[in-house]
Amino acid sequence: MKERTTQVPLQAPDAEADRTAGTGGGRGWTLAVVCVATFMLLLDLTVVNVALPDIRQAFDASFTSLQWVLDAYALGLAAVLLTAGSLADRLGRKRVFNVGFVVFLLASLACGLAGDALTLSVSRGVQGLGGAVLFAVGPALIGQEYQGRDRGKAFGIFGGVVGLSIAFGPLIGGALTDGLGWRWIFLVNVPVGLVALVISLLRMREWRQESATALDWWGLVLFSGALSLLVLGLLRGETEGWGSAPIVAMFAGAGVLLVVFTAVERQWGEHAMLQLSLFRNVTFNGVSAVTLLCAAATMSAIFLLVSYVQNVLAFSPWQTGLRFLPLTLTLFVAAAAAGSLTTRVPQRLLMGVSLSLIAVGLALVALTGPDTPWTALLPSMFGIGVGMGLFNPSRASLSIAVVEPSKAGMASGISETFQQVGVAIGIAGFGAVFHSRVTDLFAGSDAGRQLGPAAHGFGEAVAAGGGNEALRHAPRQLVPALDHAARTAFVDGLTDVMLVCAAVAAVGAFIGFAFVRTRDLHESARMETAESMEQGAAPTASTPTPAPAPTAPVAGLGQEPVTETH
Repeated sequence: MKERTTQVPLQAPDAEADRTAGTGGGRGWTLAVVCVATFMLLLDLTVVNVALPDIRQAFDASFTSLQWVLDAYALGLAAVLLTAGSLADRLGRKRVFNVGFVVFLLASLACGLAGDALTLSVSRGVQGLGGAVLFAVGPALIGQEYQGRDRGKAFGIFGGVVGLSIAFGPLIGGALTDGLGWRWIFLVNVPVGLVALVISLLRMREWRQESATALDWWGLVLFSGALSLLVLGLLRGETEGWGSAPIVAMFAGAGVLLVVFTAVERQWGEHAMLQLSLFRNVTFNGVSAVTLLCAAATMSAIFLLVSYVQNVLAFSPWQTGLRFLPLTLTLFVAAAAAGSLTTRVPQRLLMGVSLSLIAVGLALVALTGPDTPWTALLPSMFGIGVGMGLFNPSRASLSIAVVEPSKAGMASGISETFQQVGVAIGIAGFGAVFHSRVTDLFAGSDAGRQLGPAAHGFGEAVAAGGGNEALRHAPRQLVPALDHAARTAFVDGLTDVMLVCAAVAAVGAFIGFAFVRTRDLHESARMETAESMEQGAAPTASTPTPAPAPTAPVAGLGQEPVTETH
């Protein structure tokens, strides 16, 4: 059988409309909607943390119940990223994106109206599923609308929004919780999201790949199941015990499902949900590894730094958010600059330099101490902010540049999957190391030894951010010594973990320099980069600017690739 791919229009536009497709205001609306959706879904990763005390009081919830409020969202977000991207390529990116948007908004409403911790946790899981669809399909929607230098600028804005959503979490969460109540951290999504959804329905253009092959349902189920077990095991490992039967069973089940998934995808070949041939692409492997390592190092670091500012320096959630503005603003400026650099500077340099700056920023946390002011964090914030700002646009752009445009949704889903697995690994792994290190440091201190057998439990409370609560139940004469020992153990443990995170980021920098190569990108991406560099050259006064050379139709610009089998 011979396959021939042709281009047919989704609708019959006039000649002028077809000529200007993808260059007018419509693509601006697409970028705006994707950025708003991404901001909301990533904000909900961090915004809930500052509201947990209020949620616990409202529901009289246990510590385990509160963990599920956090874990359910992360689990839902990670489980269907790849499957959502693959479905969007086949069923229609706009259609799948909007379905995910509706699910996310309805689940946000359910979270805000929840009457108990169980309902809240279930709603959070569904919210994560909707968010996964938005996160996976969003970069593909941007990629189909923008080419060349404009694509770099668009992904620069997108990358800035990704970083802002994470960094602004404590600030927005603190403002909403203190001003309106914890329910509004979820309810605020509804009016904002409805406006964005209406714009999406009216302004965004559809793109889908018509194929004679059926959907890879077995691949969808197997991969979602494997990733769910893997992420759940990582999230619950510290609580249940890494060697406990449930956690071991989760990891074993994930391994078995991944093996079966690989066999199924091999059978499907080019029509598989995940084309295994991608793993023969050096740059694809390099970007995937760097994405995982960067997410593991930076996300865990941000969570721990926020905890340090709140629990050691004793700032409120709102005050903490304000003190993270240097990181936030630096990240946004760097992301804007990176957008124009993605088509002018070799991608390996952007990847390597960005991870190097992150590594330096993480190492500079060693400048802090139990009695230093928050400004001691500024060098670290600038390093992390510039590094993350440079990395996010490059990663998002490269993730779809390694495949042909018709498979951008699948590639974007893979990239976001590696990112979310990296987040889970980082928070679980580095969180466990931090917890153990702080506990041991406190128990080994002079003040800790005076507590006797209770020292271990006190140290665990300090690591979990409950040091002030533990001090209220401590012998009064020991409180000053215990407070100093607790602060010292927290900061020393933080420094040790940040140095490990810096080493992980340094490994990512090496991989970025060594394994990201322009020649591994898809031909369409290489052509766009070359054209962008030519357009960037300023014409001389005596030389008119040449008209753009005619190019083959690009999938997604008002046209739909249809596979005809003869």
